[in-house]
Amino acid sequence: MYRAVTRDIEVTVEPNFLPERSSAEKQQYFWSYTIVITNSGHETVQLRTRHWIITDATGRRQEVRGEGVVGEQPVLAPGERFEYTSGVPLPTTSGFMTGRYQMVNESGEKFEIDVPTFSLDSPEAKRVLN
Repeated sequence: MYRAVTRDIEVTVEPNFLPERSSAEKQQYFWSYTIVITNSGHETVQLRTRHWIITDATGRRQEVRGEGVVGEQPVLAPGERFEYTSGVPLPTTSGFMTGRYQMVNESGEKFEIDVPTFSLDSPEAKRVLN
């Protein structure tokens, strides 16, 4: 598991390679990732936007920006958490992702929180390394 904490908001990520959605012949590899956002602070916050940087094994970068996550802009009161699962395809057997969420608190202050950089590894990538 990967973990980052910014302003008392914890973000954890658990990536998972999905062989049933991947094809070495087509050079398509797919991962799901489950993210848990926990508000350990003292103020209610809302996730407004996301910014992802996705890098494959050849160093090719893709940036993704958008409103919310999985169609939602969750509001987290102190002590609350929000969990979601999404996915990412790559043309290579490994890569990594990193990102940030833009949050806003009750007084309207906008700030960003870190998503930890996490590795996307398939069994094929591990065989090549050994």
